[in-house]
Parts: sequence; C-alpha cells; structure tokens
Amino acid sequence: MSHQSLEDAAVTFSLCRERLFGIAFRILNDSAAAEDIVQDAWVRWQTCDRDVVLDPPAFLTTTTKRLCINALQSARARHETHASPWLPDPVDPHADPQRRIEQCEALELAALTLLERLSPPERAAYVLREAFDYSYAEIAGIVEVTQANARQLVSRARKRLVAERREEPTGAEQKRMVVALTVAAHSGDLATLETVFTEDIAMAA
Repeated sequence: MSHQSLEDAAVTFSLCRERLFGIAFRILNDSAAAEDIVQDAWVRWQTCDRDVVLDPPAFLTTTTKRLCINALQSARARHETHASPWLPDPVDPHADPQRRIEQCEALELAALTLLERLSPPERAAYVLREAFDYSYAEIAGIVEVTQANARQLVSRARKRLVAERREEPTGAEQKRMVVALTVAAHSGDLATLETVFTEDIAMAA
C-alpha cells in the first residue's frame, strides 16, 4: 500500500494528464477512447504502490502506452484482423518539432511492443520482413534458420503481437531497440538493426 497521499497522487497525475492524453490520442486517433485510457491510467496510478515508483511521469507514460496497446489489440480481436502497426515509419528529418516528438513516441511504442511480445528470432524476422521487405532467404541467413522456418517466425510473430506480453523489457533493452529502429527509419542503414537482432538471438540461445 502506498504511503503517498491520494491528494499528492492527484497533483502528480494532473501535471502529466495533458501529455498522457496526447500520447493516447496519437496512438488511438480517437479523443473519446484517449480520454478513457487516461481515466484507466488514473485508476492504475491510484491503486499501484507509488512508494516504489522512482519516476512518476515515466511510469504514467509507459502505463498509458500499454493501455493503448491493449485497447488496439482488443479492437483487432473483435474485428478478426491481425496486427502489423508495430513498425517504424520513415522519419522525416525536416518535420516540425511536434511531429518529431510524435515520431519518437511511435518508435518507443514499437520497441516496447516488439520487446514485450516477441522472441529475438521472431522480432528479427518480423521487422526485417514487414518493415524493410527482406526476402525470406535474407532473413534465414541472418537468423540462421531455413527459409521455411523464417516464414514460420514471421507468421508466429503476427499472432503473438495480439497476445499478452511475454516479458518485461529493461529500460536499457528498450533504449537499444529504439536507437536501432531510429537509425534504420531515419537513414535506411540497417546494419545496426541487424547487429542488434543477431546479438539478441545469440544471447537468447
């Protein structure tokens, strides 16, 4: 049970509320749904052990993004469609500051989702195939599997992206993935991304 007063918690939340709504709206593109997410985040904030939260704004931001992910997955499940939005769009270096912020948040969301829901081989196969149009032969060479297994990895990844998260990534893991995705999306240089994928696969083996 948190020893922080509910009044203090409300003040902390109110300072973050506008940003949380902006994040939810950009992900969901629906103001009513975004407002619902913010309310859900407030409930989570009220009921969590706030004494152990070292960075409340970061905690609330992550909570909001995860709630948005769950909302999107529920919507897709109801409409029987598979997920494929967790990929980086090309970053426009000439975009205005607000747009660059949105692009960075999108990359953070993509990294968080990929790390939480996919194994290292699935992550590599899915991103390289869906975002960068690698052939299954190229993916097989990087992941060190057969082409048939590369196809299976991509198919399995699509299904797992609408499932519950498999693990909690560390902040360092998420930052590493964000950097790799940003470099790939910004410059088209995929060497860093390939290196991250192969290192993750080796560590998980």
